[in-house]
Amino acid sequence: MSPALELTSVPPWATTPTRPDADTTGRSWTVIAFGPAGAGVAHRWSAQLAAAGTGSAPRVHEIADGADDAARAALGADLADARVGWRLMMAGPADACLRLRAHAVTLGVADDEMTVASTDVTSRSVQCVHCRTVTSAAVQLEDVVPCAGCGRNLLVYYHVSRRQGAHLGFMVDAERQDVRQGAS
Repeated sequence: MSPALELTSVPPWATTPTRPDADTTGRSWTVIAFGPAGAGVAHRWSAQLAAAGTGSAPRVHEIADGADDAARAALGADLADARVGWRLMMAGPADACLRLRAHAVTLGVADDEMTVASTDVTSRSVQCVHCRTVTSAAVQLEDVVPCAGCGRNLLVYYHVSRRQGAHLGFMVDAERQDVRQGAS
């Protein structure tokens, strides 16, 4: 039986695509958009902020899918100039947003300062608890994926590391492996 998602560390936007409205409560904004789908959300957010009469245009960074280093650099540069009322809005595939959120958390950004629009939830980054390798694959929660590091079959569990931005994966048949090893 699957746990209720709200009782896990998995954000709802990591399992179902979401398109929230722009956070108009801020005074300045950084918008990081991954790929064309993320850019579409960023343009909608910019229009909403303008319509709300917020007074300042957001800094919008359109980042290629998979360009985590560019997203981190843009976030770091904008955060260095941030003042009270700054907000981070990110849009794109959930796995990219999870990784960027993890980086933002390490920089001291609070959850209530972030808005996430997930455009795709089919791919997940799964960190192996056995060898710490992160495997990216098109899997759902409770699916099994082979670890790219140690080769173990990992169960994609209902846990997301806030520091790593990855789902937890552990050996799905560990009990059977222990029994076989003990019988040898």
